[in-house]
Amino acid sequence: MLFNSSVFLYAFLPLSILGFYLLARRAGIAAAKLWLCIASFVFYGWWNPAFLVLLAGSIAFNYTLSLFLSGTDKSAGRGQTLLLAAGITANVMLLGYFKYLFPFLGFLHELGWLRVDAGSVILPLGISFFTFTQIGYLVDCRQGLVRQRGMLNYVLFVTFFPHLIAGPILHNREIMPQFADPETYRFKAEKLAAGLALFAFGLFKKVVIADSMAPWANSGFLHTHGAPLDYAWSVALAYSMQLYFDFSGYADMAIALGIMFGVKLPLNFNSPYKSASIIDFWQRWHMTLTRYLTLLLYNPIAFWVARRRKAKGQSTGRDAVSTPSGFLSMIAFPTMVTILIAGIWHGAGLQFVIFGALHGTYLCVNHAWRIVHPPDPSKQAVALPAPMRLWRGLWPVLLTYLAVLVAEVFFRAGSVGDALALLAGMAGAHGSDLPAPSLHLAFNVLFGLSVGLIAFFAPNVYQIMDRWSPALTKVRSTLRGMLWQPNFRWALIGGTLLFAASLRFDQSAPFLYFQF
Repeated sequence: MLFNSSVFLYAFLPLSILGFYLLARRAGIAAAKLWLCIASFVFYGWWNPAFLVLLAGSIAFNYTLSLFLSGTDKSAGRGQTLLLAAGITANVMLLGYFKYLFPFLGFLHELGWLRVDAGSVILPLGISFFTFTQIGYLVDCRQGLVRQRGMLNYVLFVTFFPHLIAGPILHNREIMPQFADPETYRFKAEKLAAGLALFAFGLFKKVVIADSMAPWANSGFLHTHGAPLDYAWSVALAYSMQLYFDFSGYADMAIALGIMFGVKLPLNFNSPYKSASIIDFWQRWHMTLTRYLTLLLYNPIAFWVARRRKAKGQSTGRDAVSTPSGFLSMIAFPTMVTILIAGIWHGAGLQFVIFGALHGTYLCVNHAWRIVHPPDPSKQAVALPAPMRLWRGLWPVLLTYLAVLVAEVFFRAGSVGDALALLAGMAGAHGSDLPAPSLHLAFNVLFGLSVGLIAFFAPNVYQIMDRWSPALTKVRSTLRGMLWQPNFRWALIGGTLLFAASLRFDQSAPFLYFQF
């Protein structure tokens, strides 16, 4: 079931909310939790009921494993660590089977190394997200961070439908205490109003903006070879904005749905195209994935490197990081490994490896620049003319976006060859072929410029909602005149956005991140 569908908006969601609060009031918290679990299974199984078996089996396996990892016997520490490693391996193997095995066998078949074509397998929706969520839970159990245990709590944590299909990736310690709070189950009109407002913004971004960019991007990436300069750039920019507003729209809707049930989800998207560096970009784009990979992959690798250096009598301080060998081992190595895995997580193909390698390289260069040229507060305090201040603030954003745009071409392209062909066109290798002026072209250009201005300069919805923001993380806001309030004016704006989006339900497409 999709958020951008009539059956979800007009049937599933109202019934889910009504049943949740009525059962909480009449039958108690446990009944409300059970209702939400059932609703989440219905939501997940709507597209393909067969995948419910996979989801239920994954939950049963990981919950059983968590019981052994939650023991308090200190003498069993090494055994629990091995059990945790086995659990993580099993989850990764399940993910690898569905996401990577058959593409890899197909690659071997194309090379002639495998005589029989192995075919393919349908990728279960959201398998990466519910697998990563459960791996995080196992790690939390091993570290003794899980407080709200029990089968019902665990099923609710994993299947809570707002995050089930495409994130955010949750930690048990930030979500389940909210489900343990009786206040969560008391209906409040302002929570529903804030949730509906945010949902309206997200739905409009997805259905009206992102899906309007999709036809041009989809068509363009089918014809990348020989693309002239203007055409190549328009295709890359169209996809860049499609991806931005598609993911941003889903992130808004997921958080909106959470707050309708009284639960605040972590922020997952915070105007990443406004980033002035690639480090800042990854702190704004898919924020929970960055957090997850940092905690479970980057940090352990960095600690392992530090221990090895200490064992060899080498320094691990700031001075050591500024040396070539120290930088390569303590910064570049864990960064490249982590981001390469992040790239492969997004898809099975060499283009995703290159996507990860590009971002890993960007991050290493960014870290090296900060070491060689640390910020100088005295220079920042010097008064500059307005044009220079504007340029000083603008050029890092443009440079960061250009780097991201190049990587996004590999992210979207069907192959490395297609990506390189489009990039060649963007570099002018095939000349320019400006189309004849037309009203349709003028409208598309005007729409594209408007979308770009929103992404780069407009305040995001969390700044607009300010103190009513339904996310766990509050976004800093300096707005004064356009703050959201639960009043008639904003209800009219939200209703208009919902109505405009609902007119395009029959033309809408699945969310891009559903494939991951």
